[in-house]
Amino acid sequence: MTGAIEAAVADLAAWLTGAAGDPVPVGPPRDDPADGLTVWPLELRPAQQTVGSGGAREPYRFVVRLLVSGAGLAALPALDRVLAAAATAGTPEVVLTAGDPALWRAFGVAPRPALLVDVPAQIVRPRPPAPPVRHPLRLRQLDMLTLDGQVVGPERQPLAAMRVEVVGTPYATQTDHAGRFRLVGVPHDPDAPGRPVRVRLIGRGRTLTADLDPGDPDLVIVCAPD
Repeated sequence: MTGAIEAAVADLAAWLTGAAGDPVPVGPPRDDPADGLTVWPLELRPAQQTVGSGGAREPYRFVVRLLVSGAGLAALPALDRVLAAAATAGTPEVVLTAGDPALWRAFGVAPRPALLVDVPAQIVRPRPPAPPVRHPLRLRQLDMLTLDGQVVGPERQPLAAMRVEVVGTPYATQTDHAGRFRLVGVPHDPDAPGRPVRVRLIGRGRTLTADLDPGDPDLVIVCAPD
């Protein structure tokens, strides 16, 4: 069974290969210009944790930070293509802070342009067994809602490619280039019309939750910096 870290590294390596146009193997930085780009897991970083309804255990979330680099001028075009693809799509999250000389000394190679890429990952925790049913079952009919909204940054700039999930359900989608999303068929209790719908936002190396008013026709979620 593939673990969360291994899956995050493999997924990014596959994405890098498509963005760069050449295979990008997993390995430490090298000084051979003919080798092209490499990607190497550098560190694990914490992510915001969430709590499910009723105290249910949500997945443990974290971020895998990876170093993407190449040797010599021959690697710059591929690095350009990777940076342009990430900037255009808005994902994965790219951090331009890979210039620490100590980092390159640790690898035993000369300093070179490089990218740090943050990939969100999670470990699903087993759920406890459901308690036995001690009372007769009652059937309740739930309303099916369509939630239309937009995800923006603190300056109201649209955030594309953000995953929007309804917490505790399989309903999920992604924002488009304008930051807009639509969730169709979301169940809602008609006996609690004012109860908010809790959604989880995942992207740009962050995870957060928001409570949405299902009666609001113009839902806007502002993702403020930490």
